[in-house]
Amino acid sequence: MAHLLIVEDDELLRDALSAQLMQAGHRITTAQDGNAALQVLQSTAFEGVVLDLGLPHVDGLTVLRRLRERLPALPVLILTARDGIEDRVEGLNAGADDYLTKPFNRDELLARLQSMLRRASLPAFGPPSPAPVSESGVGNLRIDPLLPRAWLGSEAIDLTQREWVLLDLLVRHSGRVVSREDVLAAWQSEPNEAGGVASNALEVYVHRLRRKLANAPLIIRNIRGLGYMLEAAYA
Repeated sequence: MAHLLIVEDDELLRDALSAQLMQAGHRITTAQDGNAALQVLQSTAFEGVVLDLGLPHVDGLTVLRRLRERLPALPVLILTARDGIEDRVEGLNAGADDYLTKPFNRDELLARLQSMLRRASLPAFGPPSPAPVSESGVGNLRIDPLLPRAWLGSEAIDLTQREWVLLDLLVRHSGRVVSREDVLAAWQSEPNEAGGVASNALEVYVHRLRRKLANAPLIIRNIRGLGYMLEAAYA
């Protein structure tokens, strides 16, 4: 299974999480504060991170932002007591792949982790591949859904799992509206996510994708009440 880093300052919860995830077959390393997390991330390779936000010394959002500078594709699940929509949006905008609030259900945590790790195993998030084949695209944006990878001109784009799914949908339906429901279904969102975390997260991911396509002559239009549409800027 996966080597996971648990970053949690509550010793009892940290120990309980470690025991649950080890029982599920994962290898676990723990850190009790933000400084310890950053140090171990420098020296050890992980396949996923479970991250609290309310950490001593260096807070969780700072850890996440520094982590993203070095490891843009490392899966990160935020596990926190902060349950406000603004907190969720801030966490996702900082680079989290998923967000779960305390108290949490053990089975849901395991399911979300497995889903996150499964998405991370796609070839798009592994080592760079040779020249792309079976490409499609819009403008100077090229994608290869068989790898899957994406390029602006000759430069590869760093994409999280959900950003890739969103981009792939938009390119395949270029010039047509992609509904919010289509994106959430492609993300394999759970029913309770569709009206909460994932629905709000979609706006965050669209914003992040727009920034990554800033050098492309492309526009992701917000079609009010319907969804999103990718088109050439000159169209």
